[in-house]
Amino acid sequence: MPRNSRILIADNHGIMRDGLCALLAGLDGVEIVGTAANGADTLRAVDETTPDMLIVDFSCCATTGTDLIGQIKKRRPELRILVLTFHKEDYLIEAALRAGADGYVLKNEDRAQLFCAINMLSEGKRYLSVAISERVTSGHVNAQGPGAGRTRPARTLTPREIEVIKLIAAGQRTREIARQLSLSHKTIEKHRASLMRKLGLKTATAVAAFAITHGYHDS
Repeated sequence: MPRNSRILIADNHGIMRDGLCALLAGLDGVEIVGTAANGADTLRAVDETTPDMLIVDFSCCATTGTDLIGQIKKRRPELRILVLTFHKEDYLIEAALRAGADGYVLKNEDRAQLFCAINMLSEGKRYLSVAISERVTSGHVNAQGPGAGRTRPARTLTPREIEVIKLIAAGQRTREIARQLSLSHKTIEKHRASLMRKLGLKTATAVAAFAITHGYHDS
């Protein structure tokens, strides 16, 4: 576990907050800097405790969890945000990632998934748990003939498409990718459309899931 991970926990269930605090307190290099029960408390705690990472459930918000994630990312773009929830609806996963979430884990998964997520986010990477990555990727592939439900091999990607998918895995949006690669917004969209077609993926979230689970964020 990377050293000096200062974590804030936001969940509307007191038992869950206490349980997470007890679970994570025993990890080397992890410091729990506070807890919050709702969106307003979370925003205040982010400002007061300056955590490195926020573990948050959608249910702690009076509005929507994705709105809270977006607000926090505007205030603290460097803050790593891990969604820990029972919600596994595709639209929520996609909305969370678009809002700026760096990881997504289900509460009914093994604790190893949570520890792995914390470790990856602490290293500046993104993480989708096994259940989420399988759901997102398999849910948006082309069902064509034998092997339907699986993504196609990535070896057909061009060097430029690999650059693009790595940046998608790092959480960058199209405009940011275009600026970093010194290309136009339209050119990046063409590269993304091409790699999605080659991989048999239908949404940007499926691309991110593929990139993360196939190690492009490590390259």
